[in-house]
Amino acid sequence: MIPIHSYDNGVYAIDAQYEQPLRAAIHFILDHGHAAVIDTAHNPSVGLALQAIAQLGLKREDVDYICLTHVHLDHAGGAGAYMREFGQAKLIVHPRGARHMIDPSQLMAGVKAIYGEAETKRLYGDVLPVPAERVIAANDETPLALGNRQLLCLDTPGHARHHLCYYDLAAKVVFTGDVFGLSYRELDVDGRQSVIVTSSPVQFDPRAMHGSIRRILALQPKALYLTHFSQLRQPEARGDDVHRLIDAYVAIAEQAGPDEEGRCQRIADGLWRLYDAEARRQGWTLPRQQMRAILRLDTELNAKGLDVWLKTKRRNDHVTLFHDGDSQRDAGNAGGFAGAAVNGG
Repeated sequence: MIPIHSYDNGVYAIDAQYEQPLRAAIHFILDHGHAAVIDTAHNPSVGLALQAIAQLGLKREDVDYICLTHVHLDHAGGAGAYMREFGQAKLIVHPRGARHMIDPSQLMAGVKAIYGEAETKRLYGDVLPVPAERVIAANDETPLALGNRQLLCLDTPGHARHHLCYYDLAAKVVFTGDVFGLSYRELDVDGRQSVIVTSSPVQFDPRAMHGSIRRILALQPKALYLTHFSQLRQPEARGDDVHRLIDAYVAIAEQAGPDEEGRCQRIADGLWRLYDAEARRQGWTLPRQQMRAILRLDTELNAKGLDVWLKTKRRNDHVTLFHDGDSQRDAGNAGGFAGAAVNGG
């Protein structure tokens, strides 16, 4: 038996045991004998998902959908393995991410460029391809019928251009992947939760993230379900925190200056100062050293992502200045090309 978090609305979660406990959740939505799985973490989590489905009284063939919020491998690394085990399921993924699930070779090359080959192999093993005929490239507001309830796919960029959230109309909750940040349970204070924005490489877009947060909150959800880590209550209050932190990240990145030498470290130093301030603001009770241990990897990745964002922004600004008054359409097209060059899609 494995621990299963039950939220009394047809939503359940398990700990994927990604690197350490309470870092990545796999969510299940159940309705009248049908199930959807939201995000898959990495390959080793598939055994936990199989146990959870059995404990919840379902069979493998009762899983209708494997829904990915985006194709970063802490969310989608296990997708191919899950699809082999849940033979009746369709894979739901943003159109920009679909090809990377059908053929993950380019995705893996990008991950290796960030983590290195040995670390990528240790974390994710062999990421398996998904047959194209089992992939649904879900556009904005694509509906998914699940038993007697409906899920709605929401195009929510900001963390990644290929990011989807899933709105459960029956439970009135949203599964937010990474766009609404992360919320580690170790940082809770007397049940009060906090959030940290994630700007990990390579498609952080603060303006788009602000827009996605506003769109999620406009649904007036009862709760949010974050991949890192599960149920987030009081969405409106936490949304205010996310907006504030997005702006703080941008300020830190811009204050790091145009000199790329050592800039990533300057950004990381600024993030640490922000998290120290957030600890005071939120009343985190963990010793500073323990807090830093929890946030160390996120800080490193957030700094890298902000550094990439600065490079892309400055490249786009340069293109706009070069055209000196050309239409916004031309500048936007140039910026889109630059983003595609950096991000591989």
